[in-house]
Amino acid sequence: METLTIGSLAQKAGVGVETVRYYERRGIIDRPAKPSAGYRKYPASIVVRIRFVKNAQELGFSLKEIAELLELRVDPDSTCDDVRRQAQEKVVDITEKIRALQQMKTALARLIKMCNTSAAMEECPILDVLEERVDHGDS
Repeated sequence: METLTIGSLAQKAGVGVETVRYYERRGIIDRPAKPSAGYRKYPASIVVRIRFVKNAQELGFSLKEIAELLELRVDPDSTCDDVRRQAQEKVVDITEKIRALQQMKTALARLIKMCNTSAAMEECPILDVLEERVDHGDS
């Protein structure tokens, strides 16, 4: 079985060494035992797992969700439908985030239109809105 040092593993997987260490701390990949003399040796199969993680992150999955997907992969009672449900939940989550971002964009665009570029700093509507206090009934 081919083994890799952490540096060569990171290079083959297209990530940094610190990313590999982070995945170890989060339990996404196993940390091999360190021999009394020398470097830890990772099985080459870990490259595929790290690429899986990176690809899933690019689709918006969190590390917690990715760990769940990895568990489904090895659970003999899981089906493709289980993974499909998680993907559908992620689409709903992404849709909600897009809606929130669109609201932020609209609000910022409205403030930008109100901005008179030659006005004094004290009259900047963007800064005025950011400085507004929300009344929580504490007074």
